[in-house]
Amino acid sequence: MLAKIKKNYFILISTILFLYFFFNLLDGERGLVSYFEKKELLKQLKNEKINVSNKINKLEIKNSLLTNNLDLDYIETLIRQKFLFGKENEKIYIVKSNED
Repeated sequence: MLAKIKKNYFILISTILFLYFFFNLLDGERGLVSYFEKKELLKQLKNEKINVSNKINKLEIKNSLLTNNLDLDYIETLIRQKFLFGKENEKIYIVKSNED
């Protein structure tokens, strides 16, 4: 038995090394499966970044309208939206949008 192992020592070591590298290629930290998981995570993070930057831009626009130079039309629309406030003999229609 020991003589057979000594004869096939190179083949045995080669097989073990091959299996080690093969499993690490597929499932290791830098393996193929991990690569696709990280690629999917990158797509999700890019989409989230776009959504957050769009929200920031909208908030910056709203904030710029509420600076020292007040935009009275914008403030009137805010009051109407938040408090459902209207003038006499005025009909108020609420339109729901699917933006947010």
